[in-house]
Order: sequence, then structure tokens, then C-alpha cells
Amino acid sequence: MPEAVNHFPLPAAGADSASAAPDNTSHSPRVLTARSLFFISWTAPLVLLLAWEALARAGVLSPQVLPAPSKVLQTALNLIAQGRLLSDLGASLLRAAAGFAIGGSIGFVLGTLVGFSRLAEALVDRSVQMVRAVPFLAALPLVIVWFGVGEGGKVFLVSLGVLFPIYINTVLGIRQVDPKLLELGRVTGLSNWTLIRRIVLPGALPSILAGVRYALAVAWLALVIAETIAANTGIGSLAMDAREFLQTDVIVLTIVIYAGIGVVSDGIARLLERRLLAWHPNYAAKGK
Repeated sequence: MPEAVNHFPLPAAGADSASAAPDNTSHSPRVLTARSLFFISWTAPLVLLLAWEALARAGVLSPQVLPAPSKVLQTALNLIAQGRLLSDLGASLLRAAAGFAIGGSIGFVLGTLVGFSRLAEALVDRSVQMVRAVPFLAALPLVIVWFGVGEGGKVFLVSLGVLFPIYINTVLGIRQVDPKLLELGRVTGLSNWTLIRRIVLPGALPSILAGVRYALAVAWLALVIAETIAANTGIGSLAMDAREFLQTDVIVLTIVIYAGIGVVSDGIARLLERRLLAWHPNYAAKGK
């Protein structure tokens, strides 16, 4: 009988066995770049926006209930042309910035003192926790009595809201610093100030910046409450005027503005994390 012929090619003699191995590199998982993740994160909001526009144009959503995004955009352009939207937005931003600066500074100082000193904790912490439990709406009548309906009351409410997240996260960050690092610093002869500057504060920085991100959201919450009750200018005042005249498009516009400011604020906080925590392996990996 004729000998069977092998139709499968054999590797040449002496060839490297690795070259004959199947190439599995094409099946390796793809690593998503930062740009790809950025576009993916905006997919859901974009789809929601397109669906909202389509339902509004089809008549499923009534203009009195939820106007189309194109209508809201046209309303924004009209208010900008009238000069009111930018002035109200500027007033709100100034109040939020002033309140954040004041409340954030106080919260950081108190948190640092309590984080380092048990005596300061005994003197300060219980009072801070009691005030933190008071809702904004409960404190608003007293704030109006103290400051009237001027700018002071609004800045005070924002400062009060910002203080607590930064205070709590500063205390938590300082208390979570590895004691072995502190002991190592003392063994190497670092002074107390150098120990705080080189080890304690950098170690607490991730927690502090997490408090900053949360405080930015709370700042706008406090400002909305202040502006919707006692203000003649600002985004909250614009929303209240629109409510009186049943202008749903203006009300939706103010909500969209608050959401946009929240996204921008969180983006700024993330940028600070990447800049200030470039030495941290977890944050360094995110920045790549």
C-alpha cells in the first residue's frame, strides 16, 4: 500500500520552538486609554440627552412638564442676551467661592488640631458634631435673623456646609497615617515640624482631597437653599422667579447649570488629586 502523505507542514529542523508556538498576542485584553475612558463616561449622559430631545419632539413629554434640550438651550441664549444669566451665575460663583474659602480654611485648621491633639478633640469635636447634625433649613431662620437677606447669610451657610466634610476627612487622614512611618521619621532625627510636613500631611492628603470633593457638592447644596429663600440675584433666585411665572424651561436650565457646575468642580478636584498626589502609586496609575 502507498505510504500516507502528511499534508501538515512541519517546522524546519533546528527552528526555535517558540517560533512554532501559536501567537496569542491578538487575544490579550486591550488596555483602555484615559481618552477612551473619558468618552465612555460621557456616553450615558449623551444617550439620555438624545432620548430626551426625541421624546420631547415626538410629543411624549409636554413642554410644560419637561421642555426639549433645544428649547432650554434657546432660553439660555436669550437670558445671556438679556444680560441676566451671566450676572446671576457670577453672583452664585462668588458666594460659593467665598464660602468655600472660609469654611474650608476653618475646617482644615480645626481638623489638623483635633487630628494631632486629644485635648483639642475633647474641646472641639463634640461641639462640631452637634452643629453638623443641624439641617440647613432648620438653621436658615436664625441665619436670616443674624445676617438679614444680604450676602453675609448666604456665605455663612456655604461656609457652614463646607466646614464639616473637610474637618472630618482631615482628622481621619491624620489619624490613618502609618505609625511605622512616624517612628521611622523620629529614628532618623526629623524634627516635629519636618515630620508633619514630610510624612503626616502628605499621608493625610488623599483623605483631605476626598473631603474637598464632597465639600464642593455640599457648597452648592447650601447655596441653593440660601438663594431660593432669601436672594435677589443668583441662580437660585432665577429659579424662584421662573417658578412664579411657570417658566419650566428656565427652571430646567438652572438645574442643568447646577449639574454642569458640579461636573466642573469635580473635575477640578480630580485635577488637584493628580497634581498633588503624583507621588502616590494609585493616583499616578490613574494619570497615565
